[in-house]
Parts: sequence; C-alpha cells; structure tokens
Amino acid sequence: MTARYIIDGAQLALWRREAIGQANRAGVEPAAIDQLLDEFTGLDELSLRLELFKDKAEIQLYIDFAKLKRLWRQRLDGRMPVQYLTGVTHWRNFSLIVSPDVLIPRPQTKCLIDLAIASVKSKSEFISGDWADLGTGSGAIALGLAEAFPSGTIHAVDYSPKALKIAEKNAAKEGLRNRIRFYQGNWFDPLGDLKGQLSGMVANPPYMPSKTIPELQPEMRLHEPNLAYDGGEDGLNFIRELVEIAPDYLCLGGVWLVEMLAGQAPAVREMLENQGSYEEVQIFSDLAGVADVVLACKR
Repeated sequence: MTARYIIDGAQLALWRREAIGQANRAGVEPAAIDQLLDEFTGLDELSLRLELFKDKAEIQLYIDFAKLKRLWRQRLDGRMPVQYLTGVTHWRNFSLIVSPDVLIPRPQTKCLIDLAIASVKSKSEFISGDWADLGTGSGAIALGLAEAFPSGTIHAVDYSPKALKIAEKNAAKEGLRNRIRFYQGNWFDPLGDLKGQLSGMVANPPYMPSKTIPELQPEMRLHEPNLAYDGGEDGLNFIRELVEIAPDYLCLGGVWLVEMLAGQAPAVREMLENQGSYEEVQIFSDLAGVADVVLACKR
C-alpha cells in the first residue's frame, strides 16, 4: 500500500484512546485498534502502545481517516474480524490475503507445518514428493508446505471456487505459484491420478460440532464461512472421511496429519487404529489447549 493521507500524531493518539474506551465498553479486545492501525499506518506495536508517535506533526495513512473510523465501527458494531477489515492476516512469515470467503488462519495451525517437517526427517525421499493440502482455504498450509519442501509438489484442494481464487492470489503474491497446483473439488476427488503416490496429506478440516456453533464468538459465527468449521453432529464427519479414504492415496509410510478440536484426538486415534491401514499414531496438543493434531503413517 502507498500512503496517500496525513494525520497529526496528537489527533491520532486522541482517537486511539477513544477507540480503546469504545472497545472496552463493547466487549471487544482493545488490541484490535492497534491491529487496525498497524496495517493502515505502518506504526509498529511498540510505537502504538507507548504512543511514541503522538508528538509527530505528520503520520502517514494508507486510507482516509474517515474510512478508518468507519472500519472501526464495523469492528465494534458488526463484530467484523480485523483481518477482514484490513484484508490481510500474518501467518508464519506470510502476509496472506483474506476475506469472508475463507477461514482466518489460526496461530495453532502453524504446528501442522512443523510436524510435517519433523515427520520426514528420516524419510528424505518424501521431501521431494507429492503433498496434499485438503481444504486449503486461504492457501496457508499449502504455502507453508511449499516453503518447507522446495523440491516437492503441493496439491491444494478446496470445495469453494472463491476460496481457491484467494489461495491462488496468495501463492502468486508469495512467489510460490509455480510450486502449487490448485483443484476445485471435495477432498481427494480431484486427485485420482495420485492414488498411492502422496508422501503426505495435511488438513485442517471443519471440526466444530454443529450444536456448538450458536455458542461461537460472533466474529466467527457471523462472518467466517460456515462451510469451513461445521463438522457435523459430533464434529468428526469430515475427519472420518479422511481416515477412510487417505490410505488409497498415501504411499507406503505416507503421512496423515490433521488438526482437530481439543479433546477429539482419542476418538480419532481409535478410528485410525481400527481402520487398519495406519501405524505410528501420535497426538500433539497446542500450548493453549485450543486444538489437537493427530499424525499417523500409512502401513
């Protein structure tokens, strides 16, 4: 973005303080105002928190101040996530384009990439193999895999054509478009030519039980795509499908790696063990206790 507008530092500091008060009264996290200002002023977190900018005569804005204030009202009144207001979210070392057509990538999902890397340390041939990101959304996982395995080929699948367009834009923006192949379809359906060939399958599928959706925060319930988080009655509908179908596509020793809701992992472990095509089943929990990840290998 190119800065086209100017605001006085004292005026911006005064508005920021007013906005923090509005956030507290509305039950919105006050940090949201600094997230918004970080994107539209370029001021870093420390400068904003300590108001190091307040004595400057000129602060550059990337959007008109009146529009900035309107966006803030959308955050307060409509509970629109800041990432959708700015059109971007930061994940690993990527700056990803996001919109209400895709789920906002969560910090805990980063561990999927780290676990994928760790899982093939003793299987060097898998690093240059074919990997699938099923339900790619913004393309975050596909980009992470493409960066982690520069000699591999990443196959990114999503049911939503709108989500795929965003994922492709992100791949092009990050210089990884030629490393990732994109497919519109349901899970493995577009990957029929890769049966028995995948070194790994990574997914962050919908895993919220349908009955819990009315209890979700309005930011998620009202604005993020329901398709991306409703996992059916017990939240495991799509994970069951991945457990059953993946063995047809994974090569011997191929990695099955899926994120799920905290507490679901024991049931998923049982599914994998009962299916009979997996071994080395492992459960990993994120430090915040928000989600679990299960990793297994094709027997």
